[in-house]
Amino acid sequence: MYLNVLFSNSCNSCPVIRVLKLNLMTIQQAQTNVDNWIKTVGVRYFSELTNLGILMEEVGELSRLMVRTYGEQSFKESDKGKDLADEMADVLWVLICLANQTGVDLTSALQKNFEKKNIRDADRHRNNEKLGDATDE
Repeated sequence: MYLNVLFSNSCNSCPVIRVLKLNLMTIQQAQTNVDNWIKTVGVRYFSELTNLGILMEEVGELSRLMVRTYGEQSFKESDKGKDLADEMADVLWVLICLANQTGVDLTSALQKNFEKKNIRDADRHRNNEKLGDATDE
């Protein structure tokens, strides 16, 4: 997959177009790529507390879009044109920043989380009467 990105140089009438090749990436590669971007383009990380606040803001934006797309609320003019995937990526970006800042390996953490859920929840959801049999619907 290729993405065309428009960069302007010192001459406003002379835009430079660069084609970047984007590949699928692992979680670890995403952590490395975000870290590289922050240290080159972003200058430095915001503080952990600032990033936590930004994460809450981004989750709020995602929530707002989900409520309007899948819930009963109608869209305001300012909500129109927002992209669900982009809002989710914003949340993921800031979460990766926080993981990088606090030394969390998200690949390892996710693997451990799967192990925890497989032990703790092995029969929990299957035995939940509220969920019922999916074939009943």
